[in-house]
Amino acid sequence: MEFLGVIVLVVSFIFLLVIGVPIAFSIGISGILTMLVTIMPLPAATTFAQRMATGLDSFALLAIPFFILAGNIMNKGGIAIRLINFARVIVGRWPAGLAFVNVFANMLFGAISGSAAASASAIGSIMMPELNKEGYDKNFSAAVNITSATTGLSIPPSNILIVYSLASGGVSITALFLAGYAPGILTGLGIMGMALAMFSYKHFGVKGMVRNVSKFLAVLVALILVVVGIYKVKSLVSPGAATAIYGGLAAIFVAGFGYYAIKHKQGAKNALKTFLDALPSLMMLVIVIGGIVAGFFTATEASAVAVLYALVLAFIYRELTWKHLPDVILRSVKTTAFVLLLVATCIGLSWIMAYENIPQNVSEALLALSDNKFVILLIINLILLFVGIFMDMTPAVLIFTPIFLPIVTNLGLDPIHFGIIMVLNLSVGLGTPPVGSLLFIGCSVSDVKIETVVKPLLPMFAVMIVVLLLVTYVPEISLWLPKSLGF
Repeated sequence: MEFLGVIVLVVSFIFLLVIGVPIAFSIGISGILTMLVTIMPLPAATTFAQRMATGLDSFALLAIPFFILAGNIMNKGGIAIRLINFARVIVGRWPAGLAFVNVFANMLFGAISGSAAASASAIGSIMMPELNKEGYDKNFSAAVNITSATTGLSIPPSNILIVYSLASGGVSITALFLAGYAPGILTGLGIMGMALAMFSYKHFGVKGMVRNVSKFLAVLVALILVVVGIYKVKSLVSPGAATAIYGGLAAIFVAGFGYYAIKHKQGAKNALKTFLDALPSLMMLVIVIGGIVAGFFTATEASAVAVLYALVLAFIYRELTWKHLPDVILRSVKTTAFVLLLVATCIGLSWIMAYENIPQNVSEALLALSDNKFVILLIINLILLFVGIFMDMTPAVLIFTPIFLPIVTNLGLDPIHFGIIMVLNLSVGLGTPPVGSLLFIGCSVSDVKIETVVKPLLPMFAVMIVVLLLVTYVPEISLWLPKSLGF
C-alpha cells in the first residue's frame, strides 16, 4: 500500500504539472489523491485542510510578507540606483567594470530586499541600457544579471532561508542568515571572475584573459588573507595587541584614502558623495541583521522594521508617493498569497509523505547505495540540481528538506550547513527553463531570447556549481561565522 501511495503521488503530480495546473494546486491535489489510497475521502480532505491551516500558524512565517513588502518598496523607492552608483565606485574601474557593477549591485540589493526576482528586475532594468551603451553583448549582460541575482537568496535577509527553517523543524533563522554570507559572497565573486574571463577573452584574447584573471585572483587572495587574518588575530594575540592591530589596519585604510584624495581630489569627492548617498540604503543591512544578531529583535520583528525603514527611506528619496503605495501593497499581497499557498500545500504534502514513510524509504535506498558521506552528498546535490530545473525553490525546499535532512544529519552534517547547500543548489534552477523565474525576468529586462542567452549562461552555471561543491565539502565556509558569534 505504501508503494501504491508513492506511485499515485509521483504520477498525479507530474501529470498535473504537464497539463499546466499551477504548482500549488498540483501539490494539493496530488497530496489528497495519495491520502485517498489509505484514508476515506472525507477524513482525507479534512486532514489535509487541517494540516494546511496549522502549518501556516507560525510566527516565523510572518517575516515572509513583511520582507516581500520591504523588497517591493525598495524596488520602487530609488534604492537600486544609489546602490548601482556605489558599486561603480567600488568595482567600476576593472575591465568588464559594468558587469562587475551589475554583480555587486545585485549582491547588495538582493541582500537588502531578500528577493532575487526584485533584484534581477530592479538592477537589470537600470543596468541593461548602460551595458548596451558601452557595447556589451546583450546575451552576456543578461547572463550576468540572471546568475548574480541569485546571491541575494544566500546573503541575508532571505525568505527562502526562513522557509527552510520551517521545513527543517526550527533550525535557527539567525544562524542560517549568518551562514549565508560567505557562500553568497563567494558565488558573487565567482560570477565576477567568470564575467571577467569571458569579457577579456572576447576583447583581449587569451593573453589578456590570463593577465586580467590573474590580477583578479591576486586581489581576491589578498582580501581572503586579510579577512582570515582579522578573524584569527584574536586567538593568536592578547586583546590589547589585537586592538592595536585593528587600529593599525584602520589607520592604513584612512591613510590610503587620504593619499588617493590628495592625488585625485575630484574623484575622491565624488566617491565620498556617492558613498554617503548610498549609506542610508546600506544601513538597512546593519539595522536588520545587526538587530537580529544583537538580540534586539527576532527575524520576524526585523522584517517589520525593514518595512518601516524602507518606507521612510523611499519617502525621503521622494521616489515613492502615497499614490504609488496601494499598487506596491497590492503586488506584495499577491506575491504573499501565492507563496503562502505554496507553503500550506507543501506542509500538507510533507505530512502525507511522512504518513506513507516516503522519507524513510528514500533514506534507506540512498544509504543502500553507499555509506560514504561524500558520495551521498554528491547524489543529493545531483537530485536537487535536477529538481531545481522543474520546480520552484519554495516547494522544492518544503518537499525535499524532510526527505534529505534526516539522511545528512545521520551522516553528521549540520542542518544549518545543509540549508545553505539546498539554497545554493536550487538557485541554479532559477536560471534554467522551463520554470526558471529569473531566466524569464532577466531575458525580459534585457530584451533577449531564452535560446540565445543559454550559451553565456553555461559558464556562469559552472562557477555556481563549483562554489556549491566547495560549500558542500568544506563546511567551515558556511559555519565559521555563526560559530564565531555563538550561534
